[in-house]
Amino acid sequence: MNWEIAEGNWKQFKGKVKARWGELTNDQLDVIAGKRDELAGKIQASYGITKEEVEKQIKDFERINRGYRP
Repeated sequence: MNWEIAEGNWKQFKGKVKARWGELTNDQLDVIAGKRDELAGKIQASYGITKEEVEKQIKDFERINRGYRP
């Protein structure tokens, strides 16, 4: 998955992120704005999980959304 594409089309893409990590608020999604590092930090803070678990979840998400085209 290309995060530059996700960042450029964040309004369309954030629905996929919200569906996967529903505890993230719209305000948090606006701050993330397609930035992978921001997403990782917000997931870790919201779900109280380790950095390693966050990385695993994001990699799974990337694999599932590999062919994403806005």
